[in-house]
Amino acid sequence: MKNWRINLVFIFFILFSAVLISRLIYIQILRADFYKALAQGFLNLPEKTQVERGEIFLKNGEPLAVNKSFSLVFASPPKVKNLEETAEILSQILNLNKNFVLEVLKKEILYSPIKNRLSEEETQALKNLNLPGIYLAEEKGRYYPQETLASQVIGFLGADGIGQYGLEEYYDQILRGKSQGSNDLILTIDYNIQFQAERLLEKAKENLEIEGGQIIVLDPNSGKIIALAHFPNFNPNQYQEYASKGDLEIFRNKATRDFFEPGSVFKSITMAAGLNEELITPTTKYVDEGYVKIGGYTIYNYNNRVWGEETMTRVLENSINTGAVFVQKLLPNNIFLDYIEKFGIFEKTGIDLPESYSENKEFKKGYEINFATASFGQGIEMTPIQLARAYSAIANGGELVTPYLVENFVDANPQRRQVISQKTASQLTAMLVSVVENGSARRAKIPGYYIAMKTGTAQIAFSALGIAKPGYSEKTTQTVVGFFPAFSPQFLILIKLDNPKTRVAEYSAVPIFKDLAEYIIHQYQIPPDYNPSTAL
Repeated sequence: MKNWRINLVFIFFILFSAVLISRLIYIQILRADFYKALAQGFLNLPEKTQVERGEIFLKNGEPLAVNKSFSLVFASPPKVKNLEETAEILSQILNLNKNFVLEVLKKEILYSPIKNRLSEEETQALKNLNLPGIYLAEEKGRYYPQETLASQVIGFLGADGIGQYGLEEYYDQILRGKSQGSNDLILTIDYNIQFQAERLLEKAKENLEIEGGQIIVLDPNSGKIIALAHFPNFNPNQYQEYASKGDLEIFRNKATRDFFEPGSVFKSITMAAGLNEELITPTTKYVDEGYVKIGGYTIYNYNNRVWGEETMTRVLENSINTGAVFVQKLLPNNIFLDYIEKFGIFEKTGIDLPESYSENKEFKKGYEINFATASFGQGIEMTPIQLARAYSAIANGGELVTPYLVENFVDANPQRRQVISQKTASQLTAMLVSVVENGSARRAKIPGYYIAMKTGTAQIAFSALGIAKPGYSEKTTQTVVGFFPAFSPQFLILIKLDNPKTRVAEYSAVPIFKDLAEYIIHQYQIPPDYNPSTAL
């Protein structure tokens, strides 16, 4: 009995030693190059103790940016037995140039990377072949499962582990775990509305041949961004491909970074100033002669139209340039300038994205012609998000809000300032409803719903196109801004199209607005304002 126990212990000892020796052979011989490279830091695999980068999710939990394990393949050239044959096999499996692979295999180093972020098919094929000197490993990386959706909003994680553009840049410190609490971001963006907005911009490329465009959808009462769409967009999983082609402009969020002259959508701001100063009412009349002279300059209406006697409401309905100049001339220049500043045009909006603002130095020089043209949105520049924010004050009763994208880091008590009175906001809203009911935005009309809107078509300055000459090109920016239900607004939409083939926004941006508004009304089951069958 005693010998039996000794023999059993001896057998267990032999088995344990065999397992241990096998493991040492695997590590020190079969996988020696891999572990040596790892020890020397060549593989750049993340430490388990490192805080994992926070992930980003849309409103209803759809993942927008997550962390994922990826397979990579590398060579230990001294262990490769047949260079030509191995290079040929790898080039076919990995879809790489054979000469490139051959150069990798000829390097006199222990660790020579071949390709990272392998597909499952590539990984399995390499496992099956088990080529001498060719090894697989895993690394953690950033993955964007929605691909091109909201790409300018999200940005991407650079090779150095630092966020580039969009939310990845703005919230980089939080995402890297440099703050207290959770480092995940929960966004305000609605997947369905974002998807629909991007689809409409793609259709605009097909039907209107736009060079670019943005759509902003927000709640004008809180500043919550519900959609922020761009065309063209990009796939952040493949950002290196765009960068290698020098196509860095595609990464910019033009809604927060690029300036444009808004055109006639800015007439609403001019009207707001005149109404708030009680210099005009919606029924104030003036006589349009088709032009107005400012010093040595002459300003004309669009298409040289002459309207005769018109009210301020009709000025917005028909987008009459001379009517906007009429209101501006009633305002002292410093008061007009003050209202533009109150509406936030000379400052950042505070949105949680990298953003820019224009100092509008040329406009602020104070020349009469500059103030006159600014009254109808030429010669003054801003970002789309600044314009959307300004219109939010008209929609919500006169308060300037701060737009935001991240729900779980929003300020619980944001600062808000009163820009215009509630009376002014109500008057102006009714005037903008008339633009849809009777004016240039009729194509946006949705039976049962009151929509407040203004259109704008602005020529693009040569300087904005990078051409060193004064004046304006034949290219246009066509924009609409509107909100609904007009007298109890839940949504504000801004649509900006870069050089569509139509002449004015009435035929380009307005129909897109209607399509998107109808979609939102259906998605959110917004009850109608009135029964269209009983309306006059």
